[in-house]
Amino acid sequence: MTEVFTTRRRLLAATGATVAAGMSGLILPARAAGLAPTPTMRGGANNYLPGAPIVERIGAGGFWMTGTVRRAGDGAPLAGQRVQIWAHTTEGHERDPESHGATLTDANGEFRLEMPQIVPAFGQAHGHLAYEGDGFETVFLRPVMASPNDTTLHADFVLKPV
Repeated sequence: MTEVFTTRRRLLAATGATVAAGMSGLILPARAAGLAPTPTMRGGANNYLPGAPIVERIGAGGFWMTGTVRRAGDGAPLAGQRVQIWAHTTEGHERDPESHGATLTDANGEFRLEMPQIVPAFGQAHGHLAYEGDGFETVFLRPVMASPNDTTLHADFVLKPV
């Protein structure tokens, strides 16, 4: 009888520990431990102009480029990070200086910049974005729009510290 009691006690203790561990996963927020850095996309650096000015808007606007900037590993949002944006739009080609502008991320690591409508170039409607700053590796993105009629494009950066 003592052996059955000991076995039952171990079973109950193990079950309780398992339930407690499972419940703690429901109570604690998920963490982005091990979040991999964003790789540079092929063609992302095309027509890049280092040091484009920080602007409130590019051209007349009407289209929104949005996204987030986070740190690789823990996924922490990065405030005050510089993101340059450029594209072929209804007002100019992606190589034109007036088609380039930069913005800074807010306290939540989010950025948002209004620009003219992006139009297809080389058969695809796409934007260009670059993280350019100190402390992290430079990353160039070239996201393609699902439709040339879209009025927003979202891109996220996960940056690797240098």
